[in-house]
Amino acid sequence: MTRFIVVLLALLALAETAFAAPPEPATLGEGQVLRGRFVQERHLKGFQAPLKSEGHFTLVPGRGLLWRTDTPFAVTTVMSPSGIVQEVRGTETMRLPASKLPFLSRLYAMLGGALGGDLKALESMFAVVREADASGWRLVLTPLKADDPAMPIRSITLKGARLVEEVEIAKPDGDFDRLRFLDQDLTAGPPAAEEVQLLGSAGRS
Repeated sequence: MTRFIVVLLALLALAETAFAAPPEPATLGEGQVLRGRFVQERHLKGFQAPLKSEGHFTLVPGRGLLWRTDTPFAVTTVMSPSGIVQEVRGTETMRLPASKLPFLSRLYAMLGGALGGDLKALESMFAVVREADASGWRLVLTPLKADDPAMPIRSITLKGARLVEEVEIAKPDGDFDRLRFLDQDLTAGPPAAEEVQLLGSAGRS
């Protein structure tokens, strides 16, 4: 699940009237925290129905992403520039340092850039096509190197208004993940103590 976590982004600038300028993706900055719920559907070949999971996420720009799945079972995944850690009921079940799997650092840069509206980070890895109207925006990202084994993604499509509302990650084999983001709350201030502790866990060797 972790590798395909696909995806999240924060955008802003929403046109308030029909005459306003088209919305543009916003960039989350230091000192901001984005929280919300997610619904993830994994569409896999050979499965008639998608595999569905739901939970909560917290993005702290520059520090990491907390991805807490509530159903079908509880798993907490922490992604940071240092790598990925998974916990089940407080017990660490997986630790993958980015130093051993370079794709992890790119995955974090990709997801953090998408969620945080950091288009410069995304444009270093993807060709970006933008569309927008008064109701929202759409970004289609395709890898700059289509045959790059460290980027097992065919395309990423992001849709949103003030914040990202949907992300679809298509893989070379035809499988794809679709994520919807709900009840998002962008606040200023430090993350909670529990969030700091979890984010710190990903940096331990």
